[in-house]
Amino acid sequence: MGEREEDDSDEEEAWLQLRPVEPLPSQCCGGGCTPCVFDLYHRDLARWEAAWASKDRSLLSRQEPQSCPSGLNPEDFLAFSISTVDKVTEDTYLARFALPRNSQLSLRPGQHLILRGTAGGVEVQRAYTPISPANAQGYFEVLIKCYRTGLMSRLVESWRAGDTAFWRGPFGDFVYKPNQYGELLMLAAGTGLAPMVPILQSITDNADDETFVTLVGCFRTFEDIYLKPFLQEQARFWNVRTFFVLSQEDSPEQLPWSYRDKTRFGRLTVDLLAELVGSCRREPYALVCGPAEFNKDMARGLVRAGLAQGSYFLF
Repeated sequence: MGEREEDDSDEEEAWLQLRPVEPLPSQCCGGGCTPCVFDLYHRDLARWEAAWASKDRSLLSRQEPQSCPSGLNPEDFLAFSISTVDKVTEDTYLARFALPRNSQLSLRPGQHLILRGTAGGVEVQRAYTPISPANAQGYFEVLIKCYRTGLMSRLVESWRAGDTAFWRGPFGDFVYKPNQYGELLMLAAGTGLAPMVPILQSITDNADDETFVTLVGCFRTFEDIYLKPFLQEQARFWNVRTFFVLSQEDSPEQLPWSYRDKTRFGRLTVDLLAELVGSCRREPYALVCGPAEFNKDMARGLVRAGLAQGSYFLF
Protein backbone atom coordinates (compact mmCIF):
# COMPACT_ATOMS: atom_id res chain seq x y z
CA MET A 1 0.00 0.00 0.00
CA GLY A 2 1.40 3.37 -0.99
CA GLU A 3 1.85 6.30 1.40
CA ARG A 4 -1.08 8.20 -0.17
CA GLU A 5 -3.39 5.19 0.23
CA GLU A 6 -2.38 4.91 3.91
CA ASP A 7 -3.07 8.62 4.42
CA ASP A 8 -6.49 8.27 2.75
CA SER A 9 -7.29 5.26 4.92
CA ASP A 10 -6.28 7.12 8.09
CA GLU A 11 -8.34 10.14 7.03
CA GLU A 12 -11.40 8.00 6.38
CA GLU A 13 -11.01 6.29 9.77
CA ALA A 14 -10.75 9.68 11.48
CA TRP A 15 -13.98 10.82 9.83
CA LEU A 16 -15.79 7.59 10.72
CA GLN A 17 -14.87 8.12 14.38
CA LEU A 18 -16.63 11.50 14.20
CA ARG A 19 -19.81 9.97 12.80
CA PRO A 20 -22.77 10.38 15.20
CA VAL A 21 -23.86 7.19 16.95
CA GLU A 22 -27.48 6.21 16.44
CA PRO A 23 -29.41 6.20 19.76
CA LEU A 24 -30.73 3.00 21.26
CA PRO A 25 -34.51 2.61 21.62
CA SER A 26 -34.08 2.93 25.41
CA GLN A 27 -32.66 6.42 24.90
CA CYS A 28 -36.04 7.69 23.71
CA CYS A 29 -38.47 8.60 26.50
CA GLY A 30 -41.46 7.88 24.25
CA GLY A 31 -43.08 11.20 25.09
CA GLY A 32 -43.12 12.65 21.58
CA CYS A 33 -40.62 15.40 22.49
CA THR A 34 -39.40 17.84 19.87
CA PRO A 35 -36.55 17.48 19.26
CA CYS A 36 -36.41 13.76 20.07
CA VAL A 37 -33.01 12.10 20.49
CA PHE A 38 -33.57 10.59 17.04
CA ASP A 39 -34.28 14.06 15.59
CA LEU A 40 -30.96 15.23 17.03
CA TYR A 41 -29.20 12.16 15.64
CA HIS A 42 -30.51 12.71 12.10
CA ARG A 43 -29.64 16.41 12.30
CA ASP A 44 -26.09 15.66 13.44
CA LEU A 45 -25.76 12.89 10.86
CA ALA A 46 -26.73 15.30 8.06
CA ARG A 47 -24.20 17.82 9.40
CA TRP A 48 -21.51 15.12 9.51
CA GLU A 49 -22.26 13.93 5.95
CA ALA A 50 -22.05 17.49 4.62
CA ALA A 51 -18.78 18.08 6.46
CA TRP A 52 -17.28 14.81 5.21
CA ALA A 53 -18.32 15.50 1.62
CA SER A 54 -16.52 18.84 1.68
CA LYS A 55 -13.70 17.62 3.99
CA ASP A 56 -14.42 20.60 6.25
CA ARG A 57 -14.49 19.68 9.94
CA SER A 58 -15.40 23.22 10.93
CA LEU A 59 -18.93 22.43 9.79
CA LEU A 60 -19.24 20.03 12.72
CA SER A 61 -18.94 22.83 15.27
CA ARG A 62 -21.99 24.77 16.38
CA GLN A 63 -23.02 27.37 18.89
CA GLU A 64 -24.60 25.82 21.96
CA PRO A 65 -28.13 27.15 22.46
CA GLN A 66 -28.92 28.91 25.72
CA SER A 67 -32.66 29.16 26.27
CA CYS A 68 -32.76 30.26 29.90
CA PRO A 69 -30.45 31.59 32.67
CA SER A 70 -29.94 28.07 34.07
CA GLY A 71 -28.44 26.98 30.74
CA LEU A 72 -31.19 24.43 30.17
CA ASN A 73 -32.05 23.81 26.51
CA PRO A 74 -33.95 21.16 24.51
CA GLU A 75 -30.98 19.80 22.57
CA ASP A 76 -28.21 19.18 25.06
CA PHE A 77 -28.16 17.49 28.44
CA LEU A 78 -26.96 19.72 31.25
CA ALA A 79 -25.63 18.51 34.60
CA PHE A 80 -27.49 19.55 37.76
CA SER A 81 -26.39 18.78 41.29
CA ILE A 82 -28.82 16.85 43.50
CA SER A 83 -29.50 18.81 46.70
CA THR A 84 -31.84 16.39 48.47
CA VAL A 85 -33.67 13.12 47.83
CA ASP A 86 -36.64 12.31 50.07
CA LYS A 87 -38.72 9.15 50.04
CA VAL A 88 -42.34 10.35 50.19
CA THR A 89 -44.09 6.97 49.83
CA GLU A 90 -42.99 3.35 49.61
CA ASP A 91 -42.05 3.73 45.93
CA THR A 92 -41.89 7.47 45.23
CA TYR A 93 -39.11 10.01 45.70
CA LEU A 94 -39.01 13.81 45.73
CA ALA A 95 -35.69 15.06 44.40
CA ARG A 96 -34.46 18.66 44.50
CA PHE A 97 -31.86 19.91 42.02
CA ALA A 98 -29.73 23.03 42.38
CA LEU A 99 -29.78 25.73 39.71
CA PRO A 100 -26.65 27.82 39.08
CA ARG A 101 -26.40 31.43 40.25
CA ASN A 102 -29.81 31.27 41.98
CA SER A 103 -31.41 31.19 38.52
CA GLN A 104 -34.90 30.03 37.55
CA LEU A 105 -35.75 26.99 35.46
CA SER A 106 -38.04 29.15 33.29
CA LEU A 107 -40.49 26.42 32.37
CA ARG A 108 -44.05 27.39 31.56
CA PRO A 109 -46.82 25.55 33.42
CA GLY A 110 -47.47 22.24 31.70
CA GLN A 111 -43.97 21.67 30.29
CA HIS A 112 -41.66 18.78 31.16
CA LEU A 113 -37.98 17.77 31.07
CA ILE A 114 -36.05 14.69 29.94
CA LEU A 115 -33.78 12.89 32.41
CA ARG A 116 -30.87 10.80 31.14
CA GLY A 117 -29.19 8.10 33.15
CA THR A 118 -27.28 4.82 32.94
CA ALA A 119 -28.26 1.70 34.87
CA GLY A 120 -27.02 -1.83 34.32
CA GLY A 121 -24.84 -0.58 31.48
CA VAL A 122 -27.88 0.70 29.56
CA GLU A 123 -28.58 4.37 28.88
CA VAL A 124 -32.22 5.32 29.43
CA GLN A 125 -34.21 8.53 29.17
CA ARG A 126 -37.52 9.40 30.82
CA ALA A 127 -39.81 12.42 30.89
CA TYR A 128 -40.71 14.13 34.18
CA THR A 129 -42.57 17.31 35.05
CA PRO A 130 -41.08 19.53 37.78
CA ILE A 131 -43.58 20.24 40.56
CA SER A 132 -41.78 23.28 41.94
CA PRO A 133 -43.22 26.74 41.24
CA ALA A 134 -42.23 28.16 37.87
CA ASN A 135 -40.62 31.16 39.61
CA ALA A 136 -38.64 29.08 42.13
CA GLN A 137 -35.11 30.46 42.37
CA GLY A 138 -32.02 28.32 42.74
CA TYR A 139 -33.75 24.94 42.54
CA PHE A 140 -36.37 22.72 40.94
CA GLU A 141 -38.11 19.60 42.29
CA VAL A 142 -39.28 16.42 40.59
CA LEU A 143 -41.58 13.66 41.85
CA ILE A 144 -40.45 10.23 40.59
CA LYS A 145 -42.23 6.91 41.03
CA CYS A 146 -39.95 3.88 41.02
CA TYR A 147 -40.79 0.44 39.69
CA ARG A 148 -39.29 -2.89 40.74
CA THR A 149 -37.90 -3.70 37.29
CA GLY A 150 -37.33 -0.16 36.03
CA LEU A 151 -33.84 0.80 34.90
CA MET A 152 -34.35 4.49 35.67
CA SER A 153 -35.88 3.48 38.99
CA ARG A 154 -32.66 1.68 39.88
CA LEU A 155 -30.72 4.85 39.23
CA VAL A 156 -33.09 7.12 41.17
CA GLU A 157 -33.03 4.81 44.19
CA SER A 158 -29.22 5.13 44.22
CA TRP A 159 -29.22 8.94 44.22
CA ARG A 160 -27.64 10.77 47.13
CA ALA A 161 -27.17 14.46 47.85
CA GLY A 162 -24.21 15.75 45.89
CA ASP A 163 -24.72 13.38 42.96
CA THR A 164 -25.26 14.73 39.45
CA ALA A 165 -28.23 14.23 37.12
CA PHE A 166 -28.52 15.22 33.46
CA TRP A 167 -31.58 17.04 32.09
CA ARG A 168 -32.66 18.71 28.85
CA GLY A 169 -35.80 20.59 27.89
CA PRO A 170 -38.30 22.10 28.14
CA PHE A 171 -40.85 20.11 26.12
CA GLY A 172 -44.63 19.90 26.00
CA ASP A 173 -47.49 20.62 23.63
CA PHE A 174 -49.76 21.99 26.35
CA VAL A 175 -48.82 25.35 27.82
CA TYR A 176 -51.29 27.00 30.19
CA LYS A 177 -52.38 30.62 29.68
CA PRO A 178 -54.33 32.54 32.36
CA ASN A 179 -58.11 32.67 31.85
CA GLN A 180 -57.80 30.52 28.73
CA TYR A 181 -60.55 28.20 29.99
CA GLY A 182 -63.57 28.67 32.18
CA GLU A 183 -62.76 25.61 34.26
CA LEU A 184 -60.00 23.02 34.24
CA LEU A 185 -60.96 19.47 35.16
CA MET A 186 -57.70 17.81 36.19
CA LEU A 187 -57.72 14.00 36.20
CA ALA A 188 -54.51 12.59 37.65
CA ALA A 189 -53.46 9.05 38.54
CA GLY A 190 -50.48 8.66 40.87
CA THR A 191 -47.51 10.76 39.77
CA GLY A 192 -49.73 12.02 36.95
CA LEU A 193 -50.41 14.70 39.54
CA ALA A 194 -47.04 16.28 38.66
CA PRO A 195 -48.01 18.37 35.59
CA MET A 196 -51.16 19.57 37.38
CA VAL A 197 -49.20 21.08 40.29
CA PRO A 198 -47.43 23.97 38.50
CA ILE A 199 -50.58 24.75 36.49
CA LEU A 200 -52.70 24.85 39.63
CA GLN A 201 -50.18 26.95 41.49
CA SER A 202 -49.87 29.42 38.63
CA ILE A 203 -53.64 29.94 38.80
CA THR A 204 -53.82 30.51 42.55
CA ASP A 205 -50.69 32.71 42.51
CA ASN A 206 -52.30 35.02 39.94
CA ALA A 207 -55.04 37.21 41.42
CA ASP A 208 -56.20 38.09 37.90
CA ASP A 209 -56.69 34.45 36.88
CA GLU A 210 -60.31 33.49 37.57
CA THR A 211 -60.16 29.97 36.18
CA PHE A 212 -62.09 27.39 38.20
CA VAL A 213 -60.24 24.15 38.95
CA THR A 214 -61.60 20.71 39.84
CA LEU A 215 -58.71 18.38 40.60
CA VAL A 216 -59.38 14.63 40.86
CA GLY A 217 -56.50 12.55 42.20
CA CYS A 218 -56.61 8.75 41.82
CA PHE A 219 -54.46 6.77 44.26
CA ARG A 220 -54.39 3.31 45.80
CA THR A 221 -54.70 4.36 49.45
CA PHE A 222 -54.91 7.52 51.52
CA GLU A 223 -51.24 7.15 52.44
CA ASP A 224 -50.36 7.15 48.74
CA ILE A 225 -51.77 10.65 48.14
CA TYR A 226 -48.87 12.90 47.22
CA LEU A 227 -48.37 16.47 48.42
CA LYS A 228 -51.24 16.48 50.92
CA PRO A 229 -50.28 19.82 52.56
CA PHE A 230 -50.02 21.51 49.17
CA LEU A 231 -53.37 20.16 47.98
CA GLN A 232 -55.09 21.14 51.23
CA GLU A 233 -53.70 24.65 50.92
CA GLN A 234 -54.84 24.95 47.31
CA ALA A 235 -58.35 23.72 48.16
CA ARG A 236 -58.81 26.77 50.40
CA PHE A 237 -58.91 29.04 47.35
CA TRP A 238 -62.36 30.12 46.22
CA ASN A 239 -61.94 28.66 42.73
CA VAL A 240 -60.35 25.27 43.58
CA ARG A 241 -61.98 21.95 44.50
CA THR A 242 -60.16 18.68 45.16
CA PHE A 243 -61.52 15.14 45.04
CA PHE A 244 -59.84 11.78 45.59
CA VAL A 245 -60.58 8.27 44.30
CA LEU A 246 -58.93 5.46 46.28
CA SER A 247 -58.84 2.06 44.62
CA GLN A 248 -57.69 -0.02 47.61
CA GLU A 249 -59.73 1.57 50.40
CA ASP A 250 -63.40 1.12 51.21
CA SER A 251 -64.05 2.71 54.60
CA PRO A 252 -64.56 6.48 55.07
CA GLU A 253 -64.18 6.00 58.84
CA GLN A 254 -60.47 5.38 58.29
CA LEU A 255 -60.01 8.82 56.69
CA PRO A 256 -59.51 12.20 58.38
CA TRP A 257 -62.74 14.19 58.61
CA SER A 258 -61.55 16.74 56.06
CA TYR A 259 -61.26 14.02 53.40
CA ARG A 260 -64.46 12.04 53.91
CA ASP A 261 -66.82 14.21 51.88
CA LYS A 262 -64.45 14.49 48.93
CA THR A 263 -63.26 10.89 48.63
CA ARG A 264 -64.75 8.03 46.62
CA PHE A 265 -63.68 4.40 46.65
CA GLY A 266 -62.95 2.05 43.78
CA ARG A 267 -62.19 3.33 40.29
CA LEU A 268 -62.88 6.52 38.41
CA THR A 269 -65.74 5.01 36.42
CA VAL A 270 -67.59 6.49 33.47
CA ASP A 271 -70.58 7.28 35.71
CA LEU A 272 -68.42 9.05 38.29
CA LEU A 273 -66.61 10.92 35.53
CA ALA A 274 -69.95 12.08 34.09
CA GLU A 275 -70.97 13.23 37.58
CA LEU A 276 -67.76 15.24 37.94
CA VAL A 277 -68.17 16.82 34.50
CA GLY A 278 -71.76 17.70 35.35
CA SER A 279 -70.72 19.33 38.62
CA CYS A 280 -68.27 21.72 36.95
CA ARG A 281 -69.29 25.33 37.40
CA ARG A 282 -68.29 26.33 33.88
CA GLU A 283 -67.70 24.51 30.61
CA PRO A 284 -64.67 22.35 31.47
CA TYR A 285 -61.46 21.64 29.62
CA ALA A 286 -59.96 18.39 30.93
CA LEU A 287 -56.29 17.66 31.58
CA VAL A 288 -55.47 13.96 31.95
CA CYS A 289 -52.23 12.41 33.16
CA GLY A 290 -51.51 8.87 34.31
CA PRO A 291 -50.58 5.45 32.92
CA ALA A 292 -51.44 4.87 29.26
CA GLU A 293 -54.51 2.75 30.07
CA PHE A 294 -55.81 5.41 32.46
CA ASN A 295 -55.44 8.09 29.79
CA LYS A 296 -57.31 5.96 27.23
CA ASP A 297 -60.13 5.22 29.68
CA MET A 298 -60.47 8.89 30.64
CA ALA A 299 -60.51 10.00 26.98
CA ARG A 300 -63.36 7.59 26.22
CA GLY A 301 -65.19 8.53 29.41
CA LEU A 302 -64.94 12.26 28.77
CA VAL A 303 -66.44 11.87 25.31
CA ARG A 304 -69.27 9.80 26.74
CA ALA A 305 -69.77 12.50 29.38
CA GLY A 306 -70.37 15.03 26.61
CA LEU A 307 -66.98 16.65 26.06
CA ALA A 308 -65.88 17.23 22.49
CA GLN A 309 -62.67 15.66 21.17
CA GLY A 310 -60.90 19.01 21.38
CA SER A 311 -61.93 19.64 24.98
CA TYR A 312 -59.28 17.56 26.71
CA PHE A 313 -55.51 17.07 26.66
CA LEU A 314 -53.62 13.87 27.47
CA PHE A 315 -50.17 14.37 28.96
